[in-house]
Amino acid sequence: MPILSDYLGSKTEDTIRILDDLVRIQTSVPPGENYEKVIDYAAQKLKDLDFDIEKIFMPRELFEKKNPRLSHLRGDRVNLSAIKNTGAKKTLLINTHFDVVPASPNWSVPPFECTVKDGCIFGRGVADSKGGPAALFTVLLAMQELDIAPRYNLNIALTTDEEMGPYSGLCHLADLGKLKADYFLSMDGDSDDITIASNGNVDWQIDIFGKSYHSGSSFMGVNAIEKSIPVMNELMLLKEKVEMRRSKVPASMAVTQKTGIETLMPVLNINLMNAGVKQNIVPDRCTMKGDRRFVPEEKFEDIRNEFDSIMSNVRLKYPQIELKYSFDEIYAPMLTDMNHPWIKEVRNIASATAGRTVNLAGAQGSLDVAYAVKVTGLPACCFGIGRRTQSNAHADDENIKIDDLVMYTRFLATLMCG
Repeated sequence: MPILSDYLGSKTEDTIRILDDLVRIQTSVPPGENYEKVIDYAAQKLKDLDFDIEKIFMPRELFEKKNPRLSHLRGDRVNLSAIKNTGAKKTLLINTHFDVVPASPNWSVPPFECTVKDGCIFGRGVADSKGGPAALFTVLLAMQELDIAPRYNLNIALTTDEEMGPYSGLCHLADLGKLKADYFLSMDGDSDDITIASNGNVDWQIDIFGKSYHSGSSFMGVNAIEKSIPVMNELMLLKEKVEMRRSKVPASMAVTQKTGIETLMPVLNINLMNAGVKQNIVPDRCTMKGDRRFVPEEKFEDIRNEFDSIMSNVRLKYPQIELKYSFDEIYAPMLTDMNHPWIKEVRNIASATAGRTVNLAGAQGSLDVAYAVKVTGLPACCFGIGRRTQSNAHADDENIKIDDLVMYTRFLATLMCG
């Protein structure tokens, strides 16, 4: 719609101001304490745009039951459902999350405000994932000012705790039946590709037990770190086996160009080790933690059995090692048919507004969107603002290009209004 697109060209500063407002509300998780503040901000924006607003609190007991390892997180788990019925035949669900990962002390600019320089906007969450709502609010306001009605009924779900999982605010809204729609767009993505698939995610933990003793007589104790070495060796053998596999789903073009990897691949990682209290004490426990990302073609039951088999092998080969382990699914994989009409429509609009062919691809990471898709059965894809290898999402100096922010407002406007 040329009139709306041209009008949006004058609204970039407004979008940046909204984005700055969102970034200044520190929704880092852990701990996730300011969720209600950011939800109230969004609720007021959408209420002013004639949406029916519902703030939804996840009960604390449900949150801790579904996320037993997250009971230490503070604050209310608040989410927003906003509905606008225009009398259209179809409903579009638009979602992203407001929580962000913490910022390290190593940023070159203040992380919790927007800094504009060199054609980019810097700030924690600008790419993952507050840029999308800032663009969305701008477009909806422009539509109201120009008296342009969307061609869909709109169901906007702005949620929290995606960065922690496994049971985020979006999962809760799915279970409550708040995601009723015909089509699903997640703004939790990047603009390099349209994400139509994602890897599933499993978190695992292995505890190896020893016996504490004075290190001067270490032979009287059992060193849990040393006992962990054979376990780690077995894991590395499994890692080599797992990472030889490939999915049929294409990888992001940015990933392919950087690594040569052309399709999604499963990975097994050892990401954390914790043991010992002092240099002169034999450690009596060593904890290893990691994750296993699995491609859409893999089944959780199969990869769990594979992990169980490795642990059984360790116990058989090294009966002197005492250990226990857990293997928990966080998010399932996601896969939407590339030939679905909704996917074709999103791709055509994204390509037209970006001025290039936007490919369909899978994400190596994992998304709470997969849970919502599993519950609702909706055709879903993710398309956002950041760049997969340039925006530094989850890293220092997270940023988006101003041109990409402008492009995204025009993408949303065309998607909603035609």
